[in-house]
This record gives sequence, C-alpha cells and structure tokens, in this order.
Amino acid sequence: MPPLHLVTPYWPHRGLPDTGRETWVKMDAYQPTGSFKIRGVGHLCQTLAGEGATGFVSSSGGNAGYAAAYAGRALGLPVTVVTPASTAQEMRDKIAGLGAEVVVKGEAWDEADAFAREIVARGQAAYVPPFDHPLLWDGHASLVDEMLDQGPAPDAVVVAVGGGGLLCGVAEGLERRGLKDTAIVAVETEGAASFAGSVAAGELITLERIDTIATTLGAKRVTAQALDWAKRRPITPVVVSDADAVRGVAKFADDHQTLVEPACGAALSLAYDDHPALKPYGRVAVIACGGIAVSLEKVAGWRARFGV
Repeated sequence: MPPLHLVTPYWPHRGLPDTGRETWVKMDAYQPTGSFKIRGVGHLCQTLAGEGATGFVSSSGGNAGYAAAYAGRALGLPVTVVTPASTAQEMRDKIAGLGAEVVVKGEAWDEADAFAREIVARGQAAYVPPFDHPLLWDGHASLVDEMLDQGPAPDAVVVAVGGGGLLCGVAEGLERRGLKDTAIVAVETEGAASFAGSVAAGELITLERIDTIATTLGAKRVTAQALDWAKRRPITPVVVSDADAVRGVAKFADDHQTLVEPACGAALSLAYDDHPALKPYGRVAVIACGGIAVSLEKVAGWRARFGV
C-alpha cells in the first residue's frame, strides 16, 4: 500500500520583503488531513497494522487525532481518539466525521493521554501518540526527501515546534541526507515555549500552563529527542508573539491563498518579518505545516483581537 500522505509542492515563497535571501516554502497544508501530521501518523499506523494491530487509540484532539482517524479509515481499522475537555466541539466533530470514536477525558492533554494508554492496555488496539515516537519522526523526515528532490538544498529550515515531532523529523531527514550543517530554526509562541526553555536550561522543562492562541503548539513538555537533537546539530529556538503568528496567517492567506493555523503562522512570520535569526542564511526553507483548526471566520476574529 502506498503512503497515506501526498507529495506536496515546494516552491519560492511569494509576498516577502526584498532581503536578497532566497526563501522557499513546503506546502504541507495541502495534505489530505490539512497538516503534516499524516506523514508520521500514517507511517506509524501502516507499520502497526502490518504488525497485526486491530485498531488505534490516539490522545490528540487536534491534527494528530484527525490524522489517526484518517489513517484508520484508510486502513479499515477502528480508531478511538481521546480528547481533553478543552478540545473544541468543532474539532471533535471533525474527527468523528471520519468515523472515529471520540472520548472526552480530563481537563488537559496529559489526562487524556493517560486514559488513552489505559484503553490500549486493556485490548488489542495500538497507541498512536501525537509527537513522541521514532516512526512518527521517520515519517515526517519524508518532508526533507521531497524538498531535496524538488528544489535546491536550504541553508536553514524553519519549523514550528509544539511537542517536537516535526523538528525531530526534519533533523532526522537532514541527517540521513548528509546535511549535518544545515540549521533548523525552531519557532514557538510566547506562552508555549517549552523547547526554548529546555534549550536554555540544558534539560527538559515542563511549563505550568499553556497560554497562546496557537493551541497546537501547546505541549507543556517537548519530547526528549528534540532536546537531544539540539545538542547534536545547529538548532536555534525563536519565540514570537501571538500577534506575529496571526499576521503570518493573514499574509500567507493573501499570498498563497491558503489557510493555516496560528501554529503554522508563527513559523511563517519569520520570513515575513525578516527575523534576525534568518540573517546568516542565503537560502531558507519554511515548512507550512498547516492545521485544520482554522476558518475564514476564525482568521477574522484573530485579526480583530490582535489588531492585525
């Protein structure tokens, strides 16, 4: 069976200020699930199905849970997605619309994840985490393979960081293609900067709470593998504001006719703002990671809220 993700376009970024820098964008918002998550989640689910899994249990009420539901439908296997009460009903409905059973448990993701693991322990279904698994990272690494097949190799890759799954995949992809010196610029929003805090501390930290409009960056603690990569290759953490992220969303919609979540807008904002973190690089690739928790109405509301 072929992979569940699509090969997405990689093309020059439109609408940027004239800085002399060459900037490309990887359009993973064009995946069938609306985000890059299907790369890793699809790869993990296909592997688990090949090993005899009779179903899947995910603990994400966001893009990873939606990708798990999509993968289960494609593979003909049942899926249960456990979401915390904080997950919007709209997202639960989207996941259920793909045929998954949606269970609400706890106030935060940690509690939902613990219950998902309990379900797995009681039966034959396989656990599908949102960001912390080697097969997820291996699937996400396909982004790098495609970019190098489609266009020139970048000096730096800009990624949004939530739990760190995309960062780990990009780092793995660059490493296996021999690009050991290619930098990664890891972008978070204020109120969700668990990776930047961990790099600064030299050890994993856990945020007390998440306070950002970019809810899909809301991991209180990143995967340990993300910090390990930061010790092995050039990775620069960058923290931007919610207003920066929303401005990135709005400008990207105008320039590429594509809606993305603020989590993706955070990464896109660096190119629009000619962020100092990009100054050393002549050619940059930005991952437009996408996200389905977005609509024209939401974008209008975010713009009004932050004066964008």
